[in-house]
Amino acid sequence: MAIMMNTPLILIVEDEPKLAGVLQEYLAQSGFRTLHLQRGDEVIPEVRRQPPDLILLDLMLPGRDGMAVCRELRQFSNIPVIMTTARVEEIDRLLGLELGADDYVCKPYSPKEVVARVRAVLRRLDSRLNDQSQKPDLQVDITSYQASLDGQPLDLTPVELRLLHTLLKQPGRVFSRDQLMDRLYTDNRLVTDRTVDAHVKNLRRKLDACMPNRELIHSVYGVGYRLDL
Repeated sequence: MAIMMNTPLILIVEDEPKLAGVLQEYLAQSGFRTLHLQRGDEVIPEVRRQPPDLILLDLMLPGRDGMAVCRELRQFSNIPVIMTTARVEEIDRLLGLELGADDYVCKPYSPKEVVARVRAVLRRLDSRLNDQSQKPDLQVDITSYQASLDGQPLDLTPVELRLLHTLLKQPGRVFSRDQLMDRLYTDNRLVTDRTVDAHVKNLRRKLDACMPNRELIHSVYGVGYRLDL
């Protein structure tokens, strides 16, 4: 099968050569190019040298574990990541996704399932990119406490509206949680980082109801949040 250079490149980070070989074979049969690394500390330099279209990232790796790799990767790249792991505890699954992974697959898995997951994640990415070709019309009137997205009214609480107004004034700027707390609460009440996270979560849900396939508010790991239009 001929592989064109515009065919998606899948980076497989797996320290079991036989398993990696099987994945490469199945992905190649499905029309993907592949590259295999066995060590976690090789991933970031390789991604900076040749960014893949998607990374299959094992959790337990020599050199550096998959979560540390994913954490650093998300500081400079939104390349889709599917984590593969034999550790099936729920906390590990959730932590992997909180670090910015797009999906996870538990070992032992079917290579066909992995290929299906790869296709699904890339389809979602294509859908988001197509949606982003049109800039959303996001309006916030802080005086009347009204907001709308593409003409659809947003039913926001006063705190959610101030949060959206703050992010919208400087699109692309990353606001720390402390900076957001200072703007959301002017009465010096005691609130925690989790309070800000809860407001962001609720705001995201309401924005998503109007624009399901477009993520406007992005998390920046270890820093805070930004709004992208």
